[in-house]
Amino acid sequence: MEYLVHKGAALKRCQLHITGIVQGVGFRPFVYRYALEFQLTGTVLNNSKGVTIELQGTEENLTQFITTLNTTPPPLARIDNITQTLLPILLRETAFEIIKSDSHEDDDPSSPIGAQVAVSADKSTCQDCLNDMHNPDDRHFGYTFTNCTNCGPRYTIINALPYDRHNTAMADFDMCPECAKAYQNPLDRRYHAQPVSCPVCGPRLSLKTPQGEYIIPNTSNFSTPELSTDLAILTAAADRLRQGQILAIKGLGGFHLICDARSDNAVNALRLRKQRQAKPLAVMMTDITMAQHYVTGSDAEWQVLSSQERPIVLMSRRAEHELSLAVAPNLNKLGVFLPYTPLHHLLLGIFKGPLVATSANVSGEPIITDCDELISHLSHVVDAIVDHNRPIINGCDDSVVQVIQPNMDLPAEVQVLRLARGYAPLSFPLDTPLTQSILAVGAQQKNAIALGFGNNVFLSPHIGDLFSVSAEHYFERTLATFARLYHFAPNLIVRDKHPDYAPSRWAEMHSNSNVELSDTSQCLTVQHHHAHVLSVMAVNQYRDPVLGFSFDGTGLGDDGSLWGGEVLLTTLDKAQRLAHFEPIALLGGEQAIKQPVRLLLALLFEQMSLDAVLALQLPILNNMRPNTLTNLHKIWQNGSAIKTSSVGRLFDALACALGLIETTQFEGQAGMAIEAAANRADAIALEAIKLNLPLDVDQWRSSEMFKQIVELMTEKTLTENRRDAIARAFLHTLGDAICDYAAQYKHLPTVLCGGVFQNKYLLEYCLSKLSTQGNQVLSSQQIPINDGGIALGQLWYGMHRN
Repeated sequence: MEYLVHKGAALKRCQLHITGIVQGVGFRPFVYRYALEFQLTGTVLNNSKGVTIELQGTEENLTQFITTLNTTPPPLARIDNITQTLLPILLRETAFEIIKSDSHEDDDPSSPIGAQVAVSADKSTCQDCLNDMHNPDDRHFGYTFTNCTNCGPRYTIINALPYDRHNTAMADFDMCPECAKAYQNPLDRRYHAQPVSCPVCGPRLSLKTPQGEYIIPNTSNFSTPELSTDLAILTAAADRLRQGQILAIKGLGGFHLICDARSDNAVNALRLRKQRQAKPLAVMMTDITMAQHYVTGSDAEWQVLSSQERPIVLMSRRAEHELSLAVAPNLNKLGVFLPYTPLHHLLLGIFKGPLVATSANVSGEPIITDCDELISHLSHVVDAIVDHNRPIINGCDDSVVQVIQPNMDLPAEVQVLRLARGYAPLSFPLDTPLTQSILAVGAQQKNAIALGFGNNVFLSPHIGDLFSVSAEHYFERTLATFARLYHFAPNLIVRDKHPDYAPSRWAEMHSNSNVELSDTSQCLTVQHHHAHVLSVMAVNQYRDPVLGFSFDGTGLGDDGSLWGGEVLLTTLDKAQRLAHFEPIALLGGEQAIKQPVRLLLALLFEQMSLDAVLALQLPILNNMRPNTLTNLHKIWQNGSAIKTSSVGRLFDALACALGLIETTQFEGQAGMAIEAAANRADAIALEAIKLNLPLDVDQWRSSEMFKQIVELMTEKTLTENRRDAIARAFLHTLGDAICDYAAQYKHLPTVLCGGVFQNKYLLEYCLSKLSTQGNQVLSSQQIPINDGGIALGQLWYGMHRN
């Protein structure tokens, strides 16, 4: 250790190497300010490995600096690791400097280490920037792209690391003298805020027809501010919305389709043009005060709604409101979110009302990020387009969450249903470094990918369902983005056991991809429901056995059948199937999912004769021709239909039986309808309705429960109250089955995963009862428990294979 006595105190010099979310979050100016405050000399440097700081000063001041760094980092930063190394003292050093980022490309792409910087998610506009935008004396007044180091785009504009302007979508925008001055001043909050700009030098809005012709063009001459142009565009857009028009607006990670949420004509026109018949639409509110007119929520829900992540939050809809009923037909929940960019704030401020804001995409396709693509695919949907000239390099949809709080004795938790803007890319450090780099390619639906290398795990933003060529291309572009950002070449690829999933096919044909792979790359498979449980283990970095309840739509099981209602004794490398739901026939295969009456019939045929089913006075059956019923019975009888143990299909069958749905128009529709019915039942006095779900050795006999349900429906008039009570009893019966089984395994943590547990009523019921009976439950934290988390489970599997 080398010291030099300086003004009566010994000097010391050290190097700090820091990894985590430490670029694009104001880390270097933070370091600079505190280095000055603690009278330290040295340097700070960004590179693909993180941030490197050299510090020289008294030991007391160095200790204070490091303590401050650890305890109060910049608001958007996350420090994963600090490595400290002693250095020789530099006698002539007199100042602290910020060194230009090091972008050396000397990293070995086949190395398991790769880049160590975690790319930050995009963040909503901070209060300081909002103040600037609304201050007539500020040069950012009314500017739609105002940002600083504490807010604004990150992932959506980055092309390469390190996170510097020339590596972003702002590379072609030369800063004016005022912006350059702020950008170069370490004491300014816009220091090295890469998207920094103003009306003189930054991106601009334009208003176009659906065919792309300019109505109001952006100015190509940035020599003078043209605030009036941008405000004129937003004012014109607001006027069109008041007239009932549908607009496409280019936001942070893609285009939104927007319309007046109070207008039946506008919302129904949007549904008709976009061919989105029933799936609920998200609504953007100006602020919390406006949102309180339409939804109710707990303190935790309001906090999440107004957090810097600004997700869409599912909240309880008020009985009396002005919104069009077509926004969320027959549901008691509403997905609401607040403005998260200057453009959204300014538009909502002018419009002064709630706006439907849904992703601009063709049904089942990724979000559209380019105006030409929008014109090509959705010109028939919109009446005008608000475009801008800052490219979106990486598309990113809006995150969707709900707050889970079973009772006041348990803490509120955010359950992420779609991991995207504000939360993703999601990363966390490992407690043990990996010896090889791993890529997990995720599931067919709600796809996301996961990477593991060094001490890092990364989960991509939501990619979506991979049922089209364009969706598969989006999947490959996302792979290429992460490979480029992290200099990543996997030694191991992990995929789902289903060979026909698009990610599985890609994994087997990866040599055709533009993602560079190691020469020693290998491919592993892991069963779908095993991966569901592993994803929750992974985010908790848990390695011991757990009892997993993996309930979802369907996934290929170890025995070649379709699973979806499994109790799994789960370890890192295997999952023992302890129990499952009775397999039911998918009469007509995929058609049974679209027409759930076929699922209902398959359940009834297990318990009743054809004549008895024909005699039932169920409205959904009365609408069917007798010969159709007879033919379906023959398919069931000859045993040729594929069977599934899926709990998700039981929800479809029940919603159909209760008359809540006739056909499945979107995934999760039945679960939403049943939850809404159960919540209505909670609010009224009803006779107790009990259902029995017998466990026969290792199978829950769901067909016996459905026979009871049909008897309850036909023994007396099926009023709305009685229907809602049956829906509630169904959820309680499922929850009791789960908790009673878990009571036998109190020595193991319980994991509740799969899309079925997105049903808030069911999940809260289970969590409350499990807590009361003493079961430990592992939280899914920010990982989607639907298929959006599968990639992380696959990664956890690959990490622990020898």
